[in-house]
Order: sequence, then structure tokens, then C-alpha cells
Amino acid sequence: MRTIKFDVPTKSTVSPENKAILEKIEAGVGFIPNIYATYALSGNALGRYTAFANGKTSLNNKEKEVVNLVVSQVNGCTYCLAAHTAIGKMNGFSEAEILELRKGTAAFHPKFDALAKLAKSIMENAGKIDDTVLENFFEAGYTKENLVDTIVAIGEKAITNMLHNVTKVPVDFPEAAPL
Repeated sequence: MRTIKFDVPTKSTVSPENKAILEKIEAGVGFIPNIYATYALSGNALGRYTAFANGKTSLNNKEKEVVNLVVSQVNGCTYCLAAHTAIGKMNGFSEAEILELRKGTAAFHPKFDALAKLAKSIMENAGKIDDTVLENFFEAGYTKENLVDTIVAIGEKAITNMLHNVTKVPVDFPEAAPL
């Protein structure tokens, strides 16, 4: 059992720069998710992470959620699985589709299936993927730009997965269903 506890910072305990970022997040989401507050333990990480996570991408919102769900499942991040189950539903995925995506497949949508399989293969093989997975990704209609943006999205989500897996701050989203 872990003896080191990570308290979730509040707006009153963080730097003025982090407070401004947290207030912007709160205005957009309606609350400050604990994982964002945890980034504020660093004077720099919250700003760096939000700039990275909110940067432009060739992936649409549903495609980003495909990646987020697959990566979070591979990494076993209960926080991100809960958050992205909720966000996935907000983006139009059903509970059954979310569970399927978490397994790294999407029989309900061939293009998402290729994306999910690519993301899972990249995560499970440290990027050393089989050519067939990459060929299927391109045959589904994705581009080299999409490939690079998918890899960036994987890295972005993996950072948050690791932050939660280390700190174990409380999950403040409804729990994701088990697979």
C-alpha cells in the first residue's frame, strides 16, 4: 500500500499562473478536474500540458476519444478511463461502443477500427508495429499527417495516465464500467 499521499492542490494553493489556467478550465468544464489540479503541483507542467493537449490536430473529437480510450485502457488508468468514458458519451459514443474501443477495436465503424488497432499496437509495442496495422490505417482513409497526430495524441494521453497512475489522486468522474 502506498504511504505517500498526493493532496489535490486548490486555486488558493497554486501559483498565479496556474490559478488562471485552472479558472479557465473551471469555466469550460464546470469544475476543476483533480488531474488538472495535480499538474499544478509543478509551476510549469499545467501550462505546458494544456498547450500540448489543446493544440491543433488533424484528428476530430471522436477520433481523439478513440485514442484516449485505447491508451487509457492499455495503461490501466482508472481516472482517464472514467473521464474519457464521460467525454466519449458527450461525443456521441454509446456505452457499448466505448467498451469496444477500450478493447482496441471498433466493428461498428471501420475507420475507427483501424485507428483503435493502430493506437493499441503502438502502445503495446512501443511503436514497433506490424506493417499490416499501418497499411490498414492508411487504407481506412487516414494520412501521414493523421499518423503523426495520432502518435502525438498517444503521447499526450500517456502523460496523464502516468501522472494518475503514480499519484492516485481521487477520480472525480463516474467510474468506467469494467471490461
